[in-house]
Amino acid sequence: MCRVVDLQQAVLAKNDTTAQHLRTELARRGTAVVNLLSSPGSGKTALLERELVLARETGVPVAALTADLATENDATRLARSGAPVKQVLTDGLCHLEAHMLSGHLDGWLPEDTRLLFVENVGNLVCPASYDLGETLRVVLASVTEGEDKPLKYPTAFGLAHLVLVTKADIAEAVGFDEDAFRAHVEQVNPGVQVLLTSARSGAGVGALLDRALDAANGAPVHRPVMARQHPSPHTHAHAHTEHDADGRDRPRTHAGRGEQAAAPGASGAAAQTRA
Repeated sequence: MCRVVDLQQAVLAKNDTTAQHLRTELARRGTAVVNLLSSPGSGKTALLERELVLARETGVPVAALTADLATENDATRLARSGAPVKQVLTDGLCHLEAHMLSGHLDGWLPEDTRLLFVENVGNLVCPASYDLGETLRVVLASVTEGEDKPLKYPTAFGLAHLVLVTKADIAEAVGFDEDAFRAHVEQVNPGVQVLLTSARSGAGVGALLDRALDAANGAPVHRPVMARQHPSPHTHAHAHTEHDADGRDRPRTHAGRGEQAAAPGASGAAAQTRA
């Protein structure tokens, strides 16, 4: 058991080292990374498209990299903004890692990029464990997902620098309890800002871009209590199954930090790559 835990810790330590190197290198060239985490279907692609359009209209050099297990649907949608967009297929892996992001940026990311938005794989468990060298980590949750989402996924929400509520235009129709949601966020991440948005109505559109630019320009970013108290959270392993060429199942394991209890090229072109 100790050897397994040691291996998991080594994987995460290696990722953190790579992430810090990437953060330093991107900062040198004036690029800030915004890591977007959410469940599938939260509406983060729709909101990100609106933010990319606004960035282009206001002259902010932006790019987006979006990760999925399969299809390039999100990249096709985001490319409509006119921003440089790249699709990454993770081949079954439920999150991005720092070395994957770094490898896909080489030779693609325009030199003048001010903000790089990374749309992580739709998942609130695995991606929460991996630093991507981001300047700003944003967790999104739609009004249809339930007010207890922050309590169910305390690591994702507990390590966020900013929380966005999406699909706010239908909040009343689905009976979303905003006060309860805010209270649950505050329980796992005291002091983090929570903003309501709607890609459909336009409410709150631009807030993400504003916060990202503030962070890129050196404004203080919220420092989660969980990050201060648990710099090296406990780890766990997720076992996945792959198939060999002969059709037999083969286990594949990757490490992730466990859920913790709360502590008070071309512009417009989508390129498909495989991690």
